Amino acid sequence: MQRTTLSILIPPLAVCRYGCAGCCAAPIGVFWLAGIVSIIYGYLGGPAGLETASWTTIALGIGLWLIASVWARMAIRGVNDDECQRKRSTVCRMVTPQDKDSDPLEDIKKFSSR
Repeated sequence: MQRTTLSILIPPLAVCRYGCAGCCAAPIGVFWLAGIVSIIYGYLGGPAGLETASWTTIALGIGLWLIASVWARMAIRGVNDDECQRKRSTVCRMVTPQDKDSDPLEDIKKFSSR
């Protein structure tokens, strides 16, 4: 229950505490902060400088906050699922190159020398 509440109210903190902080905390924090700024800016009139609240700007802020909350919840759930299966997190796993993969810089040199 605490994970869900924290992921709704403060998504970056929830990912730092219960998830893989190095992978998703920064972009989730950007979405969350942009949502907060958008809600406040919309309340003050928004980009049109309205005398009343700009409901579209407030809706944008709520949408950004919702995206951050869902993203945090998915990151936390993904890490928990991996821990239950006793393997390393798929979110934080490094991808190793295959033997058949070519070096992109060599491909550029090959095409530029023609």
